[in-house]
Amino acid sequence: MPSAAPLEIKLHHAVTMADGEPPLIAVMGKESVPRESAPHSHLPGQLLGLFSGLLTVRTDAGAWTIPTTHAVWIPSACTHAARSHGPFSGWAVYVAPERCAELPPQPCAIAVSGLLREAVLRAAQWEVAPLERARAQVAQVLLDEIAAAPVDPLGLPLPRDARLLRIASALIDDPANARTLDEWAQWANLAPRTLSRRFAVETGMSLTAWRQRVRLLRSLELLAGGQSVTAVAFDLGYDNVSAFIALFRRTFGTTPGRYFAPGLAAIEAS
Repeated sequence: MPSAAPLEIKLHHAVTMADGEPPLIAVMGKESVPRESAPHSHLPGQLLGLFSGLLTVRTDAGAWTIPTTHAVWIPSACTHAARSHGPFSGWAVYVAPERCAELPPQPCAIAVSGLLREAVLRAAQWEVAPLERARAQVAQVLLDEIAAAPVDPLGLPLPRDARLLRIASALIDDPANARTLDEWAQWANLAPRTLSRRFAVETGMSLTAWRQRVRLLRSLELLAGGQSVTAVAFDLGYDNVSAFIALFRRTFGTTPGRYFAPGLAAIEAS
């Protein structure tokens, strides 16, 4: 893995990449402490993923909390911020602006295939330079995998209406808040029917389903921080631990206790 100085140089090339340069630049690195980046943007598109740990990415359109099995695609010039939860080992692929037209136009989470992961590992070893034929083929495979990957519903879409966004922000700050729809409507000076209809239109989800998504994404953060399943369930307002475990399993395909088990972690970057 590159030392800090070469990695910083490579990152500078990546975020300032223009058309006509290599189609992509891949990097990887480790951090022993949590790391947070302020909102920023760059012309190259960016795919963010992990070998170990947990990462939350936010844009104006929504938020995604991703484990090692997924990555978040950030289109060209899209403002975004990222925060890790504890130590992590991660990777990023920066895509030249001219090649982003082939990729998703909106931020989204995608499942990371084995082929995509292997292509990232290979490309992260390259210096910044024009690609010879074999490397160009690997780069094209990587771009094809991003383009073909199914979008995963791990995200948290945000409403644009200021009143709805106020409710959403309050729930993000306190996922355990147990206000009913009528109480939220009164709090935001909205008619309950208007709140229900507009929230579904702007987010694609009912307020109840959206709140469940907030709690589940926050549970990933808390579990990654070492809290017990029982503590997480009660901290997030579930009536009992069994209800939390059942919803978690339906959403993520495994139990909270097994989600961060060593056997489920992906390859550690070396």
